[in-house]
Amino acid sequence: MNELAGRWFVLGLLFAVSTFNYIDRTIISILQVPIKRDLGLSDTELGLLTGLSFALFYTTLSLPIARLADRTVRKRLVAAALAVWSGMTALTGVAANFTHLVILRVGVAAGEAGSIPASHSMIADLFPPRSRATAMAILGLSLPVGMMFGFLSAGILAETLGWRKSFGVIGVVGLLLVPIVLLAIREPVRGRFDRSADVADSQPGFVDALRTLWHLRSYRFLIAGAALHAYVSYSVMNWSAPFYTRVHEMSIGEVSVYLALVNGIGGGIGMYLGGWLSDRLGQRDARLRLRVLTFGGLIFVPMALAQYLVESTTLSLAFGAVAFTLLPFYYGPVVAVPQLLVAPNMRALTSAVTLLVTNLVGLGLGPTVTGFISETLIVRFGMGQHSLRYAISAAILFSLVAAFLYWRASGSLIAEMRYAEEEKVRDRASSSGISLSDPGSPATLALANKR
Repeated sequence: MNELAGRWFVLGLLFAVSTFNYIDRTIISILQVPIKRDLGLSDTELGLLTGLSFALFYTTLSLPIARLADRTVRKRLVAAALAVWSGMTALTGVAANFTHLVILRVGVAAGEAGSIPASHSMIADLFPPRSRATAMAILGLSLPVGMMFGFLSAGILAETLGWRKSFGVIGVVGLLLVPIVLLAIREPVRGRFDRSADVADSQPGFVDALRTLWHLRSYRFLIAGAALHAYVSYSVMNWSAPFYTRVHEMSIGEVSVYLALVNGIGGGIGMYLGGWLSDRLGQRDARLRLRVLTFGGLIFVPMALAQYLVESTTLSLAFGAVAFTLLPFYYGPVVAVPQLLVAPNMRALTSAVTLLVTNLVGLGLGPTVTGFISETLIVRFGMGQHSLRYAISAAILFSLVAAFLYWRASGSLIAEMRYAEEEKVRDRASSSGISLSDPGSPATLALANKR
């Protein structure tokens, strides 16, 4: 297998692993309908189950695991993570109450925390910078594909086997992939697209690394915008199935097929398009790497509001097809752009920090707060099944703020990308004993070319 085929083969396996990540995370969005009925859970409890209880452990564990990924064999971390979350998913089928469900979801979160940062770090060492956002977006396609298979499998299995056996079947299938990951993936050389001096064996201290990220103005605005958009995304994804079963009286089977199609096909198109446009337009003007997200957000908001506020089921489904296509548009650039601003030995940590903030705000607060608002509208204002219309719509408005923050992040992106490149030249010169004061030295000429 040649080098090009090899890198795409590894990306394909990482894609498969990440797909199971999102399948296991998605199925509860459909299965919460029979779980609510069987165990008598409230909307607030469902929000905590699908949001905060998962996000707290997922985000907390992602940082130390990412530090480990920056210094150890990453494929082993990915395989171990897959084994843990798949096993916990299988055991969810024996849960007898809310407490059992929370404990097992925490186990799923602990497993999934180890996969994404290590995968992002490996991809950064498999693909050069010019095509990295596209590669990240392709990996990100595992989100809509995983959601598609998650919705479809959960809907079909729930109607044939019930929700308990559904968890068991899906968890066991994920476990079958573990030995393939261990045996088939060849660990890529760390920092292979960077000069040797950029890939020091020693890492910056944890506090120093966080300080470096904080001082990046473009990163601060970018991660704030991504966190707010993630809030919208997880609110929409976690509550759409109950919305359509309650408000439009669709069956679980009908809802699962619709959500599978709009997330799997529409979301896949949107996610790839976001990464592709960011790479293509960013070659002309680096600021467009992020400004494309602003334009996508401004189109998404009216489409999504119409989806949840119109009375017609047909119109709601039509507007939803557009909204779900644009919902994951941001993923590729949000993951790839920070990789352009940091050294190779900070990439997994940077990915983990991005995931920590976006998931803590998005996954932690989105479903939980939306469920609380829905239940408040039912109890205090008697809205009944229509409460989810307004609870989800309130969440969607945060995408307008996210669009503004993406634009602000783009303003300082060029300068900070240039500074990152200049730092690499200085480090290479320093490690080689070359003085930048010599105007004819290769390092000085390289620095001048960067400017």
